[in-house]
Amino acid sequence: MYPPTVIRKIVGVQLPNRPLETLWDLAIEDGKIATISSHDEDPASYDSLPGILEGCGRLVAPSLCHAHIHLDKCFLLQNDKYSDLQIEKGDFQEAMDITAEAKSRFDDHDLMSRGRQLIEESIHYGVTAMRAFVEVDAGVQFKCLDAGMKLKEEFKQRVDIQICAFAQLPLFSGEGGGKQIRSLMSTAAHQHGVDVVGSTPYVEDDEAASKKNVSWLIDLAITADKYIDWHLDYFLELDKKPLIWSVLEILKEKTWMEKSGKQITLGHCTRLTRFQEEEWRQLKDSIGNLPIAFVGLPTSDLFMMRTKEGLRGTLPVMELIDEYSLEAAIAVNNVGNAFTPQGNCDPMSIASLGVGVYQAGTKHATEILYASQTVSSRAKTAIGYTHPTSLELREGEPADLVLYDGADTGWRAGKSIAEIVYDPPRKRQTIWRGKVTGY
Repeated sequence: MYPPTVIRKIVGVQLPNRPLETLWDLAIEDGKIATISSHDEDPASYDSLPGILEGCGRLVAPSLCHAHIHLDKCFLLQNDKYSDLQIEKGDFQEAMDITAEAKSRFDDHDLMSRGRQLIEESIHYGVTAMRAFVEVDAGVQFKCLDAGMKLKEEFKQRVDIQICAFAQLPLFSGEGGGKQIRSLMSTAAHQHGVDVVGSTPYVEDDEAASKKNVSWLIDLAITADKYIDWHLDYFLELDKKPLIWSVLEILKEKTWMEKSGKQITLGHCTRLTRFQEEEWRQLKDSIGNLPIAFVGLPTSDLFMMRTKEGLRGTLPVMELIDEYSLEAAIAVNNVGNAFTPQGNCDPMSIASLGVGVYQAGTKHATEILYASQTVSSRAKTAIGYTHPTSLELREGEPADLVLYDGADTGWRAGKSIAEIVYDPPRKRQTIWRGKVTGY
């Protein structure tokens, strides 16, 4: 593993939204940006000092974040152990079936190997924080959770990992009515190191069971003092009622703000793409002071979600942020499995995809895409981080940074946020809490 290197100063870098003709120096103390000043071109002032990182004119920006990624289900399509489990239909039920068979083969070595690969690749791409989902059910029991906890400990010097104990299967439907999974989830939620509890209300048999799912998880989160992260309203059909309204009602009935107040994250929510302006404004009013953030997952949504008429959809993140002032982000979700066979661990690939998905090619739009996908100001806020590094890179903020491109890239180097969103550089250098954690 790459040993973290403490950095005292980064010299000669480009900064977002600063004049291109000016280079800057960032001094770092106690893992934070201490000062930002014009570049001192006299090498004698820092050449002999330890902990100096030569920027060589590269762009430095806030580090990246996986606001939603599945740690246990990654790289199933690339792993020889699951080579017989290939996509034939490409629909949701097949993905559930393939994944269920794969889960029956999970063991500790396999989970650690694939999970470690995902984390290493993510750090290489500039990730310093992630919310990692690990499934808990009657089949895998705590296999995925145990592996996730060990990986969290193994990488604690290089990346901050939030572990979400996640119930993909029903909590109140099917054989046994979900009783065993509820018991397992209750035990998982009270484990030290588990940060979040999550579920998928839409997999229940009916609306009543879906509401029970929501209500039960809220009680569990309050009792265990955890964040909540729901996979919600993962469908597009207009004749299916979205559960979001019931979720907000139940949260208020259970006085979430008084009893917890922690961040609540809602993933997918593809049914909301059918909302009209009046419904979005009603949603904004209904949320009120609840700490709700939406996370769109376009690579999975566009692959999985389609109606009989061929309509596809993913959360209109740009509109949520710009027009309705809602908290929103986009994220990778799955890597190399039947839910999302395409793509990799790079959050910037999702930001780049967003240029086309949201027709977001302007300077302003690309900065929102960078912030909503990767920068602490939105993606990290969406999963409960406070006072994270902003796109403006202010003194006193965490030194959680990425240097883009190599010193030898020349005129092809990305010099602005727009450029690195259009064409994400392959070469990067990751800094977390003032330490170099990966290349």
